[in-house]
Amino acid sequence: MSSNSDRDRPIVSIGLTGGIACGKSNALRHFRRLGTHVIDADVVARQVVAPGQPAYRDIVCEFGREILLDTGEIDRKRLGDLIFSNPQARLALNRIVHPRVLEEEARQISRLRFEHSRLVVVDAALMIEVGSFRRYREVVVVFCHPEIQMRRLMRRDNITEEQALARIRSQMSIYGKLTYADYVIDASGELANTREQIEHIHRCLLCDWGILG
Repeated sequence: MSSNSDRDRPIVSIGLTGGIACGKSNALRHFRRLGTHVIDADVVARQVVAPGQPAYRDIVCEFGREILLDTGEIDRKRLGDLIFSNPQARLALNRIVHPRVLEEEARQISRLRFEHSRLVVVDAALMIEVGSFRRYREVVVVFCHPEIQMRRLMRRDNITEEQALARIRSQMSIYGKLTYADYVIDASGELANTREQIEHIHRCLLCDWGILG
């Protein structure tokens, strides 16, 4: 059981972001393997838009029941296609989902005061666009060269070059995101090289924030 003094020790929350298909998920998995507590905003978003949740009701009200699967769940692909081609729809969805995601992240981070981990990495693709990057002690941006990003996205989502370009352009430029970075992970090369960068950043964070594991 944690002592009161343990509970008073601050949680060091790190924001992890980057462009679509740049390698954030791989980075998050490696941080987890290093013993860091991680929160995937995409997983949290799935939770807050599940049937019965307030965000679910607001999304159906905004976009109509045609964005639902036969099971009653939200068809993420159909909704994604809609918001990538319609900036106003994307803004409406963000207004509904992001406040709920941030509330749930805050609850999860708060619970860490009763656990051993003092370092938490939160992966959120849009933290810079929506301003939530200010909630974190440091910001780590995962980068890859645009032509590599394009190929990865087309292969991952089985989409055309035109569709991939539309999705990339729907987000802030990766070069713009780099201006907010305290640390950068260049995921353009081999996975082993990316892991070396992550391990170096992990050691720096533990040292800079006085966390002994």
